Amino acid sequence: MRDKDGGDCSVIKRQLIEKVKASGKQEFTLVRIACTELESFYLGDLNAVEQGLGISNLAKKQQEKKYRTSDVLSNAAQELQKLTQRKYQKVSGSRAIGLHLKTDGSDGSNRSHSFNVLLNGIEKLVSITS
Repeated sequence: MRDKDGGDCSVIKRQLIEKVKASGKQEFTLVRIACTELESFYLGDLNAVEQGLGISNLAKKQQEKKYRTSDVLSNAAQELQKLTQRKYQKVSGSRAIGLHLKTDGSDGSNRSHSFNVLLNGIEKLVSITS
């Protein structure tokens, strides 16, 4: 998995799949692109951001237009910095928030489509290998 980083998702994914094939380990491999940045996953679940960073009243902002469809934000990392008043830091913030992201996907708690596609892909991969 990697960020789109302004590139073409199709091209990036094709290049990653080619690398996996070249490694000879493609049997149980899942390639996913976070659209546009990994931070879109966090902005899709402001409850997790609130809990992870200890900031009150963020979850209620989930109904604002830009957070209902977090994958369309072209600057999710900057938006997360602004929203958290610079409390979010890429490594430590990601670790803190990640502990609170719901991964079952069944309750629709994360509004990031690309995060939910990732979860579905992982579920399929696990069912194949089980």
